[in-house]
Amino acid sequence: MKLAASCLQLDVGNSGAKWRLLQQGRVAARGRLLADDEQSRAALLDCTPVPQQIWVASVAGPEAEAALGGMLAGRWGVEPWFARSTGRCGAVHNSYREPARMGVDRWLAMLASWQRVQGRVCVVDAGSALTVDLLSDSGRHEGGYIIPGPTLMERALLQDTGRVRFAEEADYDLSPGASTAEAVRHGIALAQAGALALAMDRAGVAPTRVLFCGGWGETLMGLLARGGEYLPDLVFEGLEILAADLD
Repeated sequence: MKLAASCLQLDVGNSGAKWRLLQQGRVAARGRLLADDEQSRAALLDCTPVPQQIWVASVAGPEAEAALGGMLAGRWGVEPWFARSTGRCGAVHNSYREPARMGVDRWLAMLASWQRVQGRVCVVDAGSALTVDLLSDSGRHEGGYIIPGPTLMERALLQDTGRVRFAEEADYDLSPGASTAEAVRHGIALAQAGALALAMDRAGVAPTRVLFCGGWGETLMGLLARGGEYLPDLVFEGLEILAADLD
């Protein structure tokens, strides 16, 4: 599927969506769609008179996808294409017995990472969940990890404990916390960075072969302090690679 002159692309997660509009292959506009937020919805629906294509990478459930597809098609009369994980795309091989069960955001980020590195790479998508995926020198998916992200970790801790409560703000840091707020946030940072460090060490991945994306990706890369590169549009790049492979 060839990229048209005007293409609206969406990366739909569990807590919202990122979008960007490409005009002649260049980013002309971008933004975020937040749940139950009319202003962000209007910004998306007013971003262009009519896109020629609408491409969507979504990890939302079927009902949410149907609602989104209906909203987009109703606004512009263009039927969105929802990308799905495949068994293979170019040199990249999916390790799942049922490839479609892999989250499409992970698959697309791997496709984009492989195209950039053309060799062994660790792909880190840090959002609502922290996912870590490993590709071999030949493009074979060696497997991965799915870990609750910072917000989920904090929510679980507060829901299931009676005395862990705080009102003050605290940054994410790796030093021991001197208050409950710091202990929680610093503990979450330690868990996230520590899990990633252990995954990298066990896999023997060089720091220069680690690519980060996701809303928390840049923060995590800084906490880990092992180098790597933050590329927030990896999922969008993967959409284009998968679409081209469908021709």
